[in-house]
This record gives sequence, C-alpha cells and structure tokens, in this order.
Amino acid sequence: MSTIRVASYNLKDLTLDRRAAARVIRTIDPDVLCLQEVPRRLFSPWRVSAFAAECGLYWSGRHRGSGGTTIFTSLRVHVAESSHLRLPVAALQRTRGYAVMSVAPAGHPALLVASVHLSLDARERVAHAERILRTLSASARVLLAGDLNESESGAAWRMFAGRLRVVSPARPTYPAKAPHRMLDVIFASPDLPVLPHQEVPLDDADLAAASDHRPTWVDLNVGLPDGAVDASR
Repeated sequence: MSTIRVASYNLKDLTLDRRAAARVIRTIDPDVLCLQEVPRRLFSPWRVSAFAAECGLYWSGRHRGSGGTTIFTSLRVHVAESSHLRLPVAALQRTRGYAVMSVAPAGHPALLVASVHLSLDARERVAHAERILRTLSASARVLLAGDLNESESGAAWRMFAGRLRVVSPARPTYPAKAPHRMLDVIFASPDLPVLPHQEVPLDDADLAAASDHRPTWVDLNVGLPDGAVDASR
C-alpha cells in the first residue's frame, strides 16, 4: 500500500455525541487520525482507548502531557514511535501539548506526523509553533495537522506555511453546524505528493452532533515522487 489517508478532528473532549463522532470517523476511514480535545483526566486512558476501538482504529497508549492531543492509526500502517509533548502555558490556562508519531505503510519511508492544538492567545500560538517546528526540523517527510485557533492570516499559521504547504481542502471547519472559519488544517512537507481530494458521504446531522468542529482529511501517495498523480485508493 502506497496511499494513506490522514485526517484531523477536534472532538470537544467527547462531551457531545460520541457515537456520532465515531460514525463520522469510520466513514472517513483514515489510516492516521490526528485528534485534538480528547479526554485527559479521570479515566481518560480507558475512554480514549474505547473510543479508538469504536472508530475501528488503534491507540498507541497514554497521553500524559499531550494537552488533549493524540493520534490513532489503522492496521494498514506501521507505528515506529509515538510520543506526547507538553507546551508551556501561562498560569491557570488550559494545558497545551502536541502528539508526534513516526508512521509508514509497509515498505515505505516513515512520515513524522504531528497533531497540534494551539492556544487561544496569539503570542502563545507563535511560541508554540516555534517549538513544534524545532521538534520536526530533523525530519524531511513531515505532516502536521490540527486546530490552529487562527486562520491563514495568523502569525503561527504563516510560520508553519514557511516550511510546509497546506494540503487539506480550503474550506471552513468551524463551527460545525454552519462553518465559516477554517481553523482545522493539514500541512505537509514539499516532497509529499497529494492526491485529488476524495469526498465521503458524511451525514450533516452527525457532524453537528459530534463536535463543534468539522474534520478535514487528505490522501497522500508515499510511493510516488513529488508531482506524480495516482488516483487509486
């Protein structure tokens, strides 16, 4: 397998309709799912693991320090390494962090994937973007996905775009019921070829019930040189 689907979804701490969220994710059928706002406190490892199973996906384990970010995967890809890293925040503010995973389909070079959820404070977003980019700087094949809490005019967004390119569809993701802001986005390094976007039949009622964000996704062909096109999946 050389084609992988990567998706990103803010789950609002699973405080809305968990079953609707699982139906949305199963319909998208991602190989790598970057999540934001997953449960972090009492019984959270059990809740996250159970939700992964409900989605037909697998979770690499505990996410202490993640700030509510994590990554699920399908059995179609191999996970070489996984970690959750804390980000500094001002006193009494929501904890922040990001998840990083080295993942690849069998027989292909690994991708370094990051799931991020940036701060509501613009200065913190810039500081966090700088730190995240330093973590990713050693890898040539990078994919970064998440809720940036800002649009393309934001300073943190522009920092990511200075090294990576936006590969997810240019459409709003927030709020889920009537989206008009594109807060959720996927970036990739220039050498990763992107396939034409494939829509899937998502139910509008499920999207509105599952979260206050809509998911976004992209298909990559990790077996092709940059610029080649393969419409298969």
